[in-house]
Order: sequence, then structure tokens, then C-alpha cells
Amino acid sequence: MKNSNVEVFDYVRIILSDGRIYEGVILPRPRYGDPDSIVLKLDNGYNVGIKIDEKTTIELLKKLPKPKLAEVVKPYISEELPKVLMLGTGGTIASRIDYRTGAVYSFFTAEEIYSMISELTEIAFVDAKTIFTIFSEDMTPARWSTIAEHVYRGFKDGEYSGIVIAHGTDTMGYTAAALSFAVRNIPGPVVLVGAQRSSDRPSTDTIENVIAAVSAAAYAPFAEVVVVMHGSMSDEYCLAHRGTKVRKCHTSRRDAFRSINDTPLALIQRTKIKMLTKSYIPRNPEREPVLDNKFSDKVVLLKFYPGMAEDIIEAIVDAGYRGVVLEGTGLGHVRNELIPVISRAVKDGVVFVMTSQCIWGRINMNVYSTGVELLKAGVIPGEDMLPETAFVKLSWALAKTDDVEEIKRIMLTNIAGEINPHSNANYYPKVFFYETS
Repeated sequence: MKNSNVEVFDYVRIILSDGRIYEGVILPRPRYGDPDSIVLKLDNGYNVGIKIDEKTTIELLKKLPKPKLAEVVKPYISEELPKVLMLGTGGTIASRIDYRTGAVYSFFTAEEIYSMISELTEIAFVDAKTIFTIFSEDMTPARWSTIAEHVYRGFKDGEYSGIVIAHGTDTMGYTAAALSFAVRNIPGPVVLVGAQRSSDRPSTDTIENVIAAVSAAAYAPFAEVVVVMHGSMSDEYCLAHRGTKVRKCHTSRRDAFRSINDTPLALIQRTKIKMLTKSYIPRNPEREPVLDNKFSDKVVLLKFYPGMAEDIIEAIVDAGYRGVVLEGTGLGHVRNELIPVISRAVKDGVVFVMTSQCIWGRINMNVYSTGVELLKAGVIPGEDMLPETAFVKLSWALAKTDDVEEIKRIMLTNIAGEINPHSNANYYPKVFFYETS
């Protein structure tokens, strides 16, 4: 680069020894990248790494000004539109690539996300506020409580039609479940939204997801906590999933989120909302929200595996944990050797809830002898609850009471759509496709 009199952020033409030609802007090389490569941002927006050798030529085409962060300017919006509160917590939806390291860091605030999507000005009057700038793996029960307080205050004064929460996707299902229990009787939707691709990438899903989320918060007929994300790999539509029935099912696909043992509430094409079920709590601006946002941090989500030793459960009990959600096999089982130690722990006041490692279906601990013995030992059946939802609910229940019978009653009561009493035991989705017409 020095020999060619070019530097980072210059617009150049690179001619390789085999005759291939690339034109674009030189980007800072990742700190841990190949020292013999140049990273070039092409005109189509994508980045390419180019291996340089002694036969490579670099031609300067244009000197560009050093990039500066754009000033965040809140666009003009009509106050006659529905008012929506956008709360930022971080995650990929609020991230960008640091080209020095090649890593993705939390960067954009809720205000910045809002200001860069001009379409929102025609959908709703959006107030944006950043609570956290963290990745979702750093979310905690204490932070669930903080988010719940903001949601409660947002609805308490009757100012907002709905609330959008920008959140990292990896633990978004946990937070959606937590808010479903922590803020109830809400007058409008609470919509968690994220992105699988960071906001500065051409393939980002941020814009479509946020537009759909704000539309749902402003106009959807339901008043529940939901997750709104892409419903297909394209930008064709998004789906609104009930907060206690949603799971991230793929590490990187844009349509990673699915409703489990339930139907998505709605299909959203930007501002067009098509309800997919009649089973939802309707919007009611007169409804008074209830804040119940305490969570215990003494709960463990434990996945059973073949050969699991008794001392794992003993260690959890000795460490002072008061609740254990088991991800058992099939209909809700663990190895017989674990039953005595579970029984002793239950007698000492530790609450055990059984869920399944299977994605679809529900617990039935009356079919096989192992399940029956676990019931006799005092394990609470988790019905068709997702393990993540059961974990959140048990954390919430243990923060309310030490009475084991009361906790059992809470866990077996359908509070926020987490238990579907009418689920079909044979249900298994063969396709993931929703008609958009």
C-alpha cells in the first residue's frame, strides 16, 4: 500500500496476477486477519478479502474523506400517529462490525436504530430510549426486572399504544417469557425484536424486523408480549410469536424463530397485519397494567444426559439453589439412579419441574414407571412448557413465595399462554410456510 501511495478508506482498483480486477474502498484490516490480505468494500456493499503478492498492482482511483459517525437526527413525525415507545437493550440489532478486530460489537442505540429507518415516520410517533447496550448473553433476571419497570411505566400513564424492545436474539425468548409474567394486564402489545445480521451489513434483517415490530406495537389487535422476527429467509414477511411459546431454532438463518406447540399470533408484511389465530388477548387502552417483576437467581436449568451422576444434583442443592428445571428425555424422564437424590432434595424444599428435550409435544409422566416414580418423588410436570419458559416461570414463582404447594399451583396454572391445555399430542409441523395473500 505504501509503494502504491494508497491508504485505508481510499477508493482503489486492485489487479491480481491472474487478471481479476476489483474496485472498492480499502477497509481497516482485522487485527487478527491475514497480514498479506487487503479488505475491500465493493460497490455492491459486500466486503472481500484479497490475497496480495508481488505481482498485484493497486491503483488509486479516488481519495475519500475519512468516515465520520453520522449525527443522530430525529426525523419529523406527525403527533397524530399512534405513539410507540422503543427501548434499546443491545444485541445484533444494535451492532456493527469493528473492522480492526473483525468482531461485532454493540454500538447503535435505540435512538440511532430509529433515526436510520425513515419508513417509521409514517407508521408511528416513536419515542426511543436506550436501557442497556449489551449482548443478550449478558442479560440477567435483574435486568428483566428493569425492562419490566420501563414497560410498566410506559403503559401506566396511557401514553403509548405499544412498546418495542430491541434485544439480542440468543436469549430473547427468555426475556419475552419474563416480561409475560412480570407485566400483566397490559393494554397493548409489547414487541421484542432483534436481528440475525448486524445493521451495517447488506443482508441485515434489521429494517424489515423493526418496521414489522413498530407496526405491531401501533396497530395489532392483541395485547400480549410477542417476538417479531422474519418468517422466511427472504424479506417477504415477519411473524409475531407469543412470548412464552417462542424459541430460536437456528443459529444464523433470518427465520430462526418458531412458535413451539402453538400458532404464531400474526403474519406481518410491513404495515399489513394478518391474524393467524383467534386465541389472543385483545387490545384495550382502558386496561391497567400490573407490575410483578421479582425473579429469583437461585434456579438452574439442567439438561439430563445418559450417565448423569447424582453428585451434580447434590452440588446444585449444596450451593443453595431452590429450584431446578429438568430437561428430561421424551415424555419427561431421567435415569432411575437420580430419583433418590431428587426425592431427598424435594424433601429439603427444593422444587423440581420436568420439561422435555424434545421441541414439540408435552410431558406425560404417567406412561412409564420412571415418570411415575418421579411424580411420587415430588417432581412437578411442566406440561408443554418450553424449558426456557419453565425456568423463567420458576424463577418468578420462587421470588413470590417459599411455599412449595403454592409454587406447584403457580407452575401448573396457565398464566401467560405458556401452557396449552388443548395441544394435540400428535402435532408436528411438516412445513414452515404461511400464506401471505
